[in-house]
Amino acid sequence: MLAHNVYFTLNDNSDEACQALIDSCYKHLFAEPGVRFGTVGLRTPSLCRPVNDADFEVALLLLFESLEDHDRYQTCENHLAFIAENQANFKAVRVFDFDQVKSG
Repeated sequence: MLAHNVYFTLNDNSDEACQALIDSCYKHLFAEPGVRFGTVGLRTPSLCRPVNDADFEVALLLLFESLEDHDRYQTCENHLAFIAENQANFKAVRVFDFDQVKSG
């Protein structure tokens, strides 16, 4: 399984703009074949320990069955529509992907 973590910093980071991005994630990203799990949410302001990165407003997590599913998702119509719909408000987008490693 592969985890796809995306952190969005927005030009317009108003509550309305953040909610619009969240709604767009639900509209476009979670029903793609190969997506095992998806969730999206806002940064939690009360988590302000020195190790917490606070340079984002909205976080997205998608879990894929395989690397092939992840790669297919990158060029699928819904993902491209999501980007087109939202990219004007992206100040920065950071992506952290990793493969699941089983214990021992």
